[in-house]
Amino acid sequence: MKRIFKSLFLFSAVVLTASVFTGCKDEPDKYEISGGTPTIRYIRPVNVESADSLLTGAYMDNNICIVGENLRSITKMLFNDQEAKLVPSLITNNTLIVTVPGQIPGEVFNKIFMINNSNDTTTYDFKVLVPGPTINNMSNEWAKGGEQATIYGNYFVDDPNTPLKLTINGYTMPIEEFDISHITFTVPAGLTEGPIEVSTVYGKKKAKFNYHDTTGMLFNDFGTYDAGEKSTGLTNHGWHAQKIVSDENSLDGSYLQLGDVDIEDGTWADSDLSFEYWPGDWDGTFTGVNSRLSDLVSFADFANMALKFEVNIPSSNPWTNLSMQCIFSGDAQVTLPTANNTFFNGTDYPRGLWTPWSKTGSYDTGGKWTTVTLPLSTFKYKNDGTPAGTPLTADCFTGLTLFIWSGVTSGTTCHPIIRIDNIRAVAY
Repeated sequence: MKRIFKSLFLFSAVVLTASVFTGCKDEPDKYEISGGTPTIRYIRPVNVESADSLLTGAYMDNNICIVGENLRSITKMLFNDQEAKLVPSLITNNTLIVTVPGQIPGEVFNKIFMINNSNDTTTYDFKVLVPGPTINNMSNEWAKGGEQATIYGNYFVDDPNTPLKLTINGYTMPIEEFDISHITFTVPAGLTEGPIEVSTVYGKKKAKFNYHDTTGMLFNDFGTYDAGEKSTGLTNHGWHAQKIVSDENSLDGSYLQLGDVDIEDGTWADSDLSFEYWPGDWDGTFTGVNSRLSDLVSFADFANMALKFEVNIPSSNPWTNLSMQCIFSGDAQVTLPTANNTFFNGTDYPRGLWTPWSKTGSYDTGGKWTTVTLPLSTFKYKNDGTPAGTPLTADCFTGLTLFIWSGVTSGTTCHPIIRIDNIRAVAY
């Protein structure tokens, strides 16, 4: 019996020893903080093709490679007063890859501070470069005088010697509130269409869109043509005549209203939820209010364009189910004389799906007008949200259908009112 226990003990010891050594062999590069202090010889780009270039500064959120000795002694690193995130798997004794912090420094020292395990600090001269401002979008490009609006973007920096400045159509806007990613202001009375520009101590940027933008306009003041106001006169032009309304909710003349009907999974209510503009007339003409959309706006570079419009959904009637199918069509799919629904009903024809309620379960704008931007590069889905079998081509832009149906069908029953105005196709 003693021999058996002795044999078992020896066997267990051998297994344990083997497992310990195996574990050590499995982690030969396990990260360990070393003693001493770090030394930086130089800093270069991470990109191998640019590795011969030496850096004395880098933009926020850029990756850099620090080359030196004893870099595993670093336990904390700051660029000016902003701490960088250290990733052990990107650190060796001689190289350290790190991302320059994305927060603008509160105090600028133009130095990297490296703190070691003994809490000693080593410095290295290095500038954190702050980009000029970027402008992404505006809460409502058609906000009226007296209404509050917000510009969204990045690197909106105020400096005592060079204050943050927002101009629209050459006029300086009174900034009411801002941070690095937004500027809020009140639109002055009488402001007309014009470019939007933000300037900071680090540079200036002009937005791709205008305030009160009429660029690429397809539908504005539905059914009314006014060359001076750049209204196209286009409106319902298909099987269904949706409500065209002009009332106290109007943004700019009349607007399109969809909804005011119950929606649940499986709802097909095209009489209330489908806006169609199919070009042409029974006599074969494609002019005036029967024009092809591609005759009003060039879609030659459609891959770098977006569908834009303003939307207004009251909080009393939120949207909580189905997607809005946004479907550009060509003459090969549908015209008024060849009216059909086969091009969008259960086929491979590509479209965009707008489902703003999907993240929170409900969507409304509180009865305020909001600008919506849908890049045409995302118009690549079938009605159910699966990838379409065919892509959009340059000849797919003579008509437009908006239909709330299918798409995301995991919502709840709702009775939405969806007001839409200023449908346009613009560079993006």
